[in-house]
Amino acid sequence: GEMNEAMQRILAEVELDPEIRCVVLTGAGKGFCAGGDVKGMASSGDGTVGQNTIDAAIHRQRVHQRATSGKLFKMPKPTIAALPGAAAGAGLSYALACDLRIMSKAAIMTTAFARVGFSGDYGGSYFMTQLIGSAKARELYLLSDRVSAEEALDLGLANWICEPEELMDKTMEIANRLANGPAVAYRYMKENLNRAMNGEVDDCLDLEATHHIHCGQTEDHRNATKAFVEKKEPVFKGK
Repeated sequence: GEMNEAMQRILAEVELDPEIRCVVLTGAGKGFCAGGDVKGMASSGDGTVGQNTIDAAIHRQRVHQRATSGKLFKMPKPTIAALPGAAAGAGLSYALACDLRIMSKAAIMTTAFARVGFSGDYGGSYFMTQLIGSAKARELYLLSDRVSAEEALDLGLANWICEPEELMDKTMEIANRLANGPAVAYRYMKENLNRAMNGEVDDCLDLEATHHIHCGQTEDHRNATKAFVEKKEPVFKGK
């Protein structure tokens, strides 16, 4: 609970901080995130409601989910999940909510929910279905099998895999490329891509047109076109 609430505060801060151009989410220990505190649930005999009414518990869960995995997915900045080890349950949902995923070859993914009698939370069912399709997502949710880094890459759940000792170097390489990229264009690019997941084609076409014209008015665009003509690398300022 404390970690979840801290994530909500930090993600709200980094979303609005203009100096932060890319967000990296990773685990402090050997794993990425094991999800809910199952031992705590077992000792209390209740993994969801606690001291709340069931209606209050549902509302609280909705708020927490929107402020964490929902925030990672929707914030107008690139988000990267770096997985040194296991991403399970809600921890996997956090990873899937990010725009990109980099896995150590020692890492695994598992939905894990079926093993503890849960249906799943923090958007994992949505994100996984969008990434790999309904049939495979159903298999991974219903059976809760472990997915190796290699299989995750093949399925499209991971973008890159690397040796454990190379994980943070690879992560920072990608993060720095994004941080030095066109922040305004990324903002609208991400909204376009998110809307395309469920939007009607005409809605997506209209949104792309609006965002494309808007980006054409930015200093970043003008500088980048000038650099292109001069065969130089553009310097993006997020303006």
